[in-house]
Amino acid sequence: MEHGSHSGMWVPAEPPTWGRMFLPHLDGWSVLAVLSLLGVAGYLVAVVRLRRSGVSWPWWRTAAWMVGCLSLFAVTGTWLNGYSMVLFSVHMAQHMVLSMVSPLLLLVGSPVTLALRTLPRGKGLVGVPRALLLDALHSRVARFLSHPAFTLPLFLASLYGVYFTPVFDALMGDPLGHQFMLAHFTVTGLLFFGPILGQDPWPRSIGHGARMLELLIPMPLHAFFGVAVMMAGSLVVSTFADPPAAWGVDPLSDQSTAGSIAWSFGELPTVFVMVVVLFSWMGSEERRARRIDRTAVRTEDAELDAYNARLRAMATRTSPS
Repeated sequence: MEHGSHSGMWVPAEPPTWGRMFLPHLDGWSVLAVLSLLGVAGYLVAVVRLRRSGVSWPWWRTAAWMVGCLSLFAVTGTWLNGYSMVLFSVHMAQHMVLSMVSPLLLLVGSPVTLALRTLPRGKGLVGVPRALLLDALHSRVARFLSHPAFTLPLFLASLYGVYFTPVFDALMGDPLGHQFMLAHFTVTGLLFFGPILGQDPWPRSIGHGARMLELLIPMPLHAFFGVAVMMAGSLVVSTFADPPAAWGVDPLSDQSTAGSIAWSFGELPTVFVMVVVLFSWMGSEERRARRIDRTAVRTEDAELDAYNARLRAMATRTSPS
């Protein structure tokens, strides 16, 4: 059943197939997988509590959060996680899901808004969690972490700074380092896409045009990274140099597959985010137009009333006493 361990991490004995890839496997290092299950439970409890108080919550937000948690579990709580320790292609698919798919789905679920609506208000210990969340959202640290001067370099560093330096092999050689890297991919995606999607109260709010710009700036560099890995004539990292011999995997060919996954993976999430931002933009413009119309109606009424009042005053002054 087991190939043994790779730097303390479990690796399946059998070669990967689609049937084996998503078989569940939890161990002491399945941190993100366990957090994803807790995320499902906590979110459902919050939604039930909200609805019992008479407040509705969009079903599609719940669905997005559930699928987001499921995607996290699928790449960290299954055999796929074991295969990602010895195959570059599987690792790269895991990386792309953690940094670009799971964060988008989780953000569409609007967990911050849900938390602010369900956490109790008030003084004393009861209101502490909500107060801490609000303080965190408005803190200088949060504003710094959500600024593009931080999020854009972080997003690119998770590609170039990890794979084209000794950092990757060092992290993969230690179970704790491996967990840190997986968490880093996920948090980087959340920080990068959070202000762009704008589904939740965020430490920094930006206009829709700036959101589109922030989204599009790193995409060519993301694609270039994938092409660079795909076209490399030698191994970029040494971790995947010796896959199990019985699996018949050529490391260089597998690396090329990893590069093609990284290159192609940016397309769909980018289109998804662009659609969300565009719809949000159109919706805000419609709301703005309606607000302007209402203001114009009120202003015209006020001007008409003032005009009639002036006419009555003139008529009073000119009427014979």
